[in-house]
Amino acid sequence: MKNYIYILITALALISSTLVAQEKNVFDTARFGTVPEMEQLMKADANSINSVDENGFTPLILAAYRNNESIVSFLAPKVNTIDHNCKSGTALTAASYKGLTSVVNILLENKANPNVADANGTTALIYATLSKNVEIISLLLKHGANKEHKDSRGNSALEYALISNNEKLINLLK
Repeated sequence: MKNYIYILITALALISSTLVAQEKNVFDTARFGTVPEMEQLMKADANSINSVDENGFTPLILAAYRNNESIVSFLAPKVNTIDHNCKSGTALTAASYKGLTSVVNILLENKANPNVADANGTTALIYATLSKNVEIISLLLKHGANKEHKDSRGNSALEYALISNNEKLINLLK
């Protein structure tokens, strides 16, 4: 019995050390990591924060989508382009789609362009309107979001507000 316990403890120690040894890449770190982990990755390759994965996502887009606020705050002023646009949009469209007000604010404060559209012509303002997020709509408008922009369906944010018959949204977007 003692031998089995020893073998089990040894196996667990080996598994644990193997897992610790496997470092997260820049994309995993953006999703679930910490600023010190991202700093370590940047020491090895300063440009890693501008990498693009097989889906066209940058670390900033992934951090925004996953609501990793500390990483968004860290990356936003450092990346080559805060408005990197893949077919799913930018970090700002991701945060607006998910309703992440604080992430939207961080990105806007770092000069993210609220008028960049995704492959469907959908902007952050349209996503915020579709989800009826008054706070994000207000932030986007304050930072110059174009209320007149129409998506690939031919609808503007105001037209989506009218469809929803939400007076608060309609008044905000008029």
